[in-house]
Amino acid sequence: MATGPAKARGRVHAQRAANSTAVSAAARAGFVARGVIYVLIGVLSLRIALSDGGGKQADRGGAIAEIAEKPFGTVLLWLLGTALAGMALWRLSEAAFGQAGPDGRKASKRAMAAGRFVFYGFVSYSVLSYAAGDKGSGSGSSDRDSQDVTAKALDWPGGQWIVAVAGIAVAAAGAWIAARAIMQKFHKHLKMFEMSEKARKVIDFLGMFGGAARGIVFAVAGVFAVAAAVQHQPGKAKGMDDTLRSFTETPAGPWLLVLIAAGLAAFGVFSWANARWRKV
Repeated sequence: MATGPAKARGRVHAQRAANSTAVSAAARAGFVARGVIYVLIGVLSLRIALSDGGGKQADRGGAIAEIAEKPFGTVLLWLLGTALAGMALWRLSEAAFGQAGPDGRKASKRAMAAGRFVFYGFVSYSVLSYAAGDKGSGSGSSDRDSQDVTAKALDWPGGQWIVAVAGIAVAAAGAWIAARAIMQKFHKHLKMFEMSEKARKVIDFLGMFGGAARGIVFAVAGVFAVAAAVQHQPGKAKGMDDTLRSFTETPAGPWLLVLIAAGLAAFGVFSWANARWRKV
């Protein structure tokens, strides 16, 4: 007889836990960690644009390796991986109970939160594994991984179509990310009323410039995946590192990569602003 009320009480307690100060702190720590990774990717991209990059990868693996080389690098990686686990926990709470805002409980929003939970959970696991001594985890080449996955997919029945559809989806997602950034859709997620006028202007610039650069990188990577499908050549697929390097092959030369690198670093700083003003 008491099963229904007990379940209801359980849901209320779980939702309170999801909205707790601890989960909020975990989310903010996750934004700090995401910012660190994007700032480092921006710096590594800039090195590639202005020189040969010193053999470093301009992707998440390169950022992890860069941190590991610093004094107390292992400690920093443990902190980074733990913070990313906090981001995953927050996304899981959003998937279970909905996001902040009037439309936060929509099925589409919760599904996206679930996908982000899986992504940040994987990234956190990779970083923590690297910190624990598994040097093959987290620091692998995004280009090699992309080509390996593409090669396997192309061998499946209908593989070309699968890779092509996946590439179109990534390209569309990149365009969507860039467009939303330019339209300042991030305003609804931030406590804009708590910012000074100067802070709002700075954050608007960082959000628009950084989000647009991030979206462009995703969109171009998606186009390369479609090319790999059409030509049935896995080598045409590119991870973040090779995608960024491809900007140096445009008529603008390395200067386009300099612009994209600055944008990725700006997105990292914007992530730090989210750690302060995000509605969680």
